[in-house]
Amino acid sequence: MSSLIVPPVLTTPRDDAILLHKAFKGFGCDKPAVINILAHRDSTQRAYINHEYRTMYSEDLNHRLSSELSGNIKKALLLWTHDPPTRDATIVREALTGPNIIDLRAATEVICSRTSTQIMQFKQVYFALFGSYLEHDIEVQASGDHKNLLLSYVATPRYEGLDFDRFMVDKDAKAFFKAGERKLGTDEKKFIEIFSGRSSAHLNAVSAAYQNMYGSSLKKAVKKETSGLFEHGLVTILQCAEHPGRYFAKVLHKAMKGLGTDDSTLLRVIVSRAEIDLQYVKAEYQKKYGKSLGDAVRSETSGNYRDFLLALIGPSH
Repeated sequence: MSSLIVPPVLTTPRDDAILLHKAFKGFGCDKPAVINILAHRDSTQRAYINHEYRTMYSEDLNHRLSSELSGNIKKALLLWTHDPPTRDATIVREALTGPNIIDLRAATEVICSRTSTQIMQFKQVYFALFGSYLEHDIEVQASGDHKNLLLSYVATPRYEGLDFDRFMVDKDAKAFFKAGERKLGTDEKKFIEIFSGRSSAHLNAVSAAYQNMYGSSLKKAVKKETSGLFEHGLVTILQCAEHPGRYFAKVLHKAMKGLGTDDSTLLRVIVSRAEIDLQYVKAEYQKKYGKSLGDAVRSETSGNYRDFLLALIGPSH
């Protein structure tokens, strides 16, 4: 469920484009005006605004935003103005190729938390924008079982409905036990085959069956039998199959925990989940940590960057 708040009576995309252009004129950018418009428009509306802006001013809105803004507010708003497939492609490309830092953990989070359809869409955009196949960049940057998992996960179509075969569920639960806790060493190929080839509903049922059969959680088995980025990928797939809201609540809490804030993760998750399930993420955050996500973000951020994230998060109640 989206947390985005769109006004009941909207100005036209043309009027929004005019207001944004006014916000850019003069000495300095009127950032609150920019946030007030863009943080309250959905993906389709933002695309219309972008089109109108380009038509009226012969300039790409993202280019203008890039020249007017800086720091985290710039990163967050530029990600937000993209449609979801372009945003995912941009995040993964930057995580895999830089220019600043290679962040395989971020690339893994995005890839392993997306549906088969979402991956297919952003793979097409990835090639169109960057002239490189996603699989090629994974091949270059990742290695070992982690690389094999990502390559299999982006290539395998998966059923996205709620139905599953109980017989196959029990069979996979037994296969996991045989490939992991029962075996000396770990059959990584079996883990990759099942995690990359089964639907979320199926994996959720396998997790419950594993608990019933062996008295311990599948997540614990994965963490015991694997490590590093391979473990991160498997756990992400499993937890997003079980409860994506709970998974992203944990990711956000970790980004704000301790000394300093992982702003890259914070803005990536809030921006990319705002139109999908941030309302559920907020509920899980409140339940698990006894504090609203909005209050946590308010205490860890400042200025226009904070105002923008809070606008996407929406009210606590």
